[in-house]
Amino acid sequence: MINGKVVAITGASSGIGEATALACVKAGAKVALGARRADRIEALASRIRDDGGQAVAIETDVSDEAGARAFVEGAREQLGGLHGLVNNAGVMLLGPVEGADTDQWRTMIGVNCLGVLYCTHAAIPIMRDEGAGHIVNVSSVAGRTASLGSAVYNMTKWGVGGFSEGLRQEVLHANIRVTIIEPGFVETELQGHNEGNPIVMEAMEKMREQIEPLQASDIADAIAYALTREQHVSINEVLIRPTKQTR
Repeated sequence: MINGKVVAITGASSGIGEATALACVKAGAKVALGARRADRIEALASRIRDDGGQAVAIETDVSDEAGARAFVEGAREQLGGLHGLVNNAGVMLLGPVEGADTDQWRTMIGVNCLGVLYCTHAAIPIMRDEGAGHIVNVSSVAGRTASLGSAVYNMTKWGVGGFSEGLRQEVLHANIRVTIIEPGFVETELQGHNEGNPIVMEAMEKMREQIEPLQASDIADAIAYALTREQHVSINEVLIRPTKQTR
């Protein structure tokens, strides 16, 4: 259960991160909001506090190791502990490998992989000292099924899956649970990362016309469900697709 506990959430300025913060507060948690867009997380923290909840906003670039550590340790210092960490920050830059802008690869690896590693590395000793904890890594259906035009994104998300399972086995004796959440097509700002690629944007629009996408709140509900189980229950992996999504 997370009532009265502290949950730190990366990528909290919009979409799944924002929805997860609201779901955790509804369940009684105190939340630390991390993102690069300080104005967005400050506004969300103010909204939560105005409604009687507890929240702090900490400007964070998870791809920077020192910044990621400062976020996790800041959550503990400002809110009095750390029970949950939701590694939600992510970047999706699609396109072929041949001719790709390799800076985009470094951006995805920095956020999707190193960001998860850095935040987790900082959180584990804190959770161990507290006697329990829960790490939730938000991956993607792209960590299960590879497709044309998303090879590097697939690589980052498959990496999160492998890391999550190895980590689960490593920390279970410290009463730290690990969950990986794998959303299918969700209506968030993530698709907008590809605005400079009209071919990708057209494919996404066609997909949107064919299926009803998930909403950020659908994924937040799954994260909150995993976080609020009794300590002896570990939800290891959750794959969530829109009903009509085929892959």
